[in-house]
Amino acid sequence: MNETLRLAMADKGETAQSLAGKVGVDPKTAGRWVADGRTPHPGTRAAVAAILGRQSKELWPEPFRRRDLPWFQEWAQLEQKASSLRSHQPLLVPGLLQTEAYARAVLATGGLVAPAQVEEIVAARLARQRVLEREVPLQLVAVIDEVVLRRRVGGDRAVMAGQLLHLAEWGEREHVQVRVIPAENPWHTGLAGPFVLARTPDGYEAAYLDNQLRGQVVTERADLAILGARWESVTGEALPRRRSIELIREVAATWT
Repeated sequence: MNETLRLAMADKGETAQSLAGKVGVDPKTAGRWVADGRTPHPGTRAAVAAILGRQSKELWPEPFRRRDLPWFQEWAQLEQKASSLRSHQPLLVPGLLQTEAYARAVLATGGLVAPAQVEEIVAARLARQRVLEREVPLQLVAVIDEVVLRRRVGGDRAVMAGQLLHLAEWGEREHVQVRVIPAENPWHTGLAGPFVLARTPDGYEAAYLDNQLRGQVVTERADLAILGARWESVTGEALPRRRSIELIREVAATWT
């Protein structure tokens, strides 16, 4: 039984039936949240928490415990300490800017990840995104290729429409830049693979490289210098910030 949820509902005068009606689920489903300790999807958790005037992690603490794969934990911790990130992703929307639906669709593609593990990773990814909402938020610059906007992820076109609108909205914020490399541009060095450069408030620098098996944290000065040069190269290929947002919104309209 989820006793914390039960007490929160009682405090607000909510029943399983009334709560279910407000968040759009079956009353039996809402009843299982209390009686069986079931955990709803992240979006539903947030809606319930708002209705009850609580924090999601207070009502359902389990999904907020770190579930990163062992090889990713070092980077995840550094990411939370960073004051700035510079991310180049030629094939996907960066994890910190993914919607829940997009993240789930990416992880579920090919059926290579068990459904339960997909939900755990999605929850961890959404929890990581809170770094963009700190009192002193992370400064993020993300450079993506136009193909990221146009290649469907998931079977529902609404997934892409929602993701691109989300991306454009974040790109409007002062501490986030999203810049797009046009598809018409020739081959560039960033197409050799994704990478992220991080800097902490004390000046420490590191990078993250990803591949089909696992990621790698890079701290060698020579390697960071090479990646820094590649960053300058890919940003030189990208559209300015305002034009990038316009393009993202234009492509979003084609997914509706």
